Amino acid sequence: MEFRYLPMTESDKTEMLQTVGVQSTDELFSDIPASVRFQGELKLKKPANEYKLKRELTEMAGKNANLKQYSAFLGAGVYDHFIPSVVDHVISRSEFYTAYTPYQPEISQGELQAIFEFQTMISELTAMPVANSSMYDGGTSLAEAVNLSAAQTKRKKVLVSAAVHPESRAVIDTYARGQNIEVVEIGLQEGLTDLEHLKRELDETIAGVVIQYPNFFGNIEPLEKVQQLIKQQKKTMFIVSSNPLALGYLTPPGEFGADIVVGDTQVFGIPAQFGGPHCGYFATTEKLMRKVPGRLVGQTKDEDGARGFVLTLQAREQHIRRDKATSNICSNQALNALASSVAMSSIGKHGLRKMAALNMQKARYAKARMKEAGLEVVSEHAIFNEFVVKLSKPVTEINENLFEKGIIGGYDLERDFKDLKGHMLVAVTEIRTKEEIDTFVKELGDING
Repeated sequence: MEFRYLPMTESDKTEMLQTVGVQSTDELFSDIPASVRFQGELKLKKPANEYKLKRELTEMAGKNANLKQYSAFLGAGVYDHFIPSVVDHVISRSEFYTAYTPYQPEISQGELQAIFEFQTMISELTAMPVANSSMYDGGTSLAEAVNLSAAQTKRKKVLVSAAVHPESRAVIDTYARGQNIEVVEIGLQEGLTDLEHLKRELDETIAGVVIQYPNFFGNIEPLEKVQQLIKQQKKTMFIVSSNPLALGYLTPPGEFGADIVVGDTQVFGIPAQFGGPHCGYFATTEKLMRKVPGRLVGQTKDEDGARGFVLTLQAREQHIRRDKATSNICSNQALNALASSVAMSSIGKHGLRKMAALNMQKARYAKARMKEAGLEVVSEHAIFNEFVVKLSKPVTEINENLFEKGIIGGYDLERDFKDLKGHMLVAVTEIRTKEEIDTFVKELGDING
C-alpha cells in the first residue's frame, strides 16, 4: 500500500472478500450496473508528501475570512461571542473529547455530571422545571417540540409565527410531513407576530403555537399577550424558541406559562464554525417529563450514600419499543453541551446578566448611530442584539464592499423574505468595540450613499 496511515494490507483485503464469498472488488459491486459505475481515474492531484500537503492546506485555509481579522455584524442564528479560554481546555481533555454515550454510570460519572449541570443551568435560564441533555441544534429541537405537542394533544395542526427563523420553519415542515401535521404560518405586523391573525386561527384543533423570543428580526415578542390568547384553548401548547443568552436579562418564557422552551446554546462556548455543529436545548414542564425527546440525566446516591448520576427516562426508540418512543433521535451533543456548561460556569450568573446587558447596550448604540448617519432603521420595537436596517442598494452588493474593508456585514433578509429587498439584519454582540461599530456605521453609510 502507498498510504502511510492505512494499515489494511492486500492480504487483509483478500481475507475480507473471501469472508463475504466473493473473489474481487469488482464482483463485490457487480449488482450495480456497469453503466452507472465510474470508469477511469478521478481528476485528482498526485499525492504530495506530508510537508507539502500541510503547507498547501495552510495556504488554502489562509484564504478564509475569520473572526480574528474581521469584525462581524452577521447573526441570524450564529453569533460571535466571547468564549473563555477554559472552554477549549476542558473539552480537549481525552475523557470528554473521546466519550460517547455514558451507558455505564460507574465509569462515566464525570460525563454524566457535566450533562446534569447543563440541564440544571438551562432549567434556571428558561424557568422550566425539566431540561434534557441536549439535542442536535435549535432547529431540530423546535421541530421535536412541535411533534410532542401533536402527540400530547392528539391534534394535527400547529401555528408557527413567520418571525421564527426561516431555517427552523423549514425543519418543522420536514418533520411535520412525516407526522401528517398541518403547519399554518401566522403573518407579521411591523416585525412582530400578528396577534389578530393568531387569534383568528386559534381553535380547538390547534396542537401548539410556536413563537421565537427574541424573534428572527431581533424584536422581543409580547409573550404575555400570546399566552392570554393561547390559554383560551384548553389543550393548545405554548412553544417558545429562545436565545438562552437573551434570557440572562429578559423575563424567561417559563414565567409566561410556556409549555416547551427550546433553542440553541451556540451563544455559550461554541464558535461560529461554518454553521455547526451546534447544541440544541429542550426544556419543559414536569407534566411532559416522560415525553421529552432524547434523554435525561438524573441525580441519585450510591450504596454508600455518595452523590451520583445516571441516565434516566430515556424515551427514544433505541431504548424502548418503537411504538412507545417519543422520538427517534439517537444521540445528543454532549461535547458541545459541555462547552456551553463550562462557558456558563466561567461567566457566572452575574456575568451572564452583564454579558446580555452589553449586547443590548451595544446594539442600541449601533442603532442610534445609524439613525444619526441617516440610515433607515425599520422597527422601533424592543430588541435584544439584532435589528433591521433598510438600505438603498442590494445587501449582497453592500456586503461585498464591506468585506473589502475588513467587515462582515449583516444578513440579507431578501434571501428568505422577497418583500424585504434591501433590508439587512444587523447583529451587535458584546465583543464589538465602539471603534468597530463606528467604523461599520460610517462605511455602511458611505457605501449606501
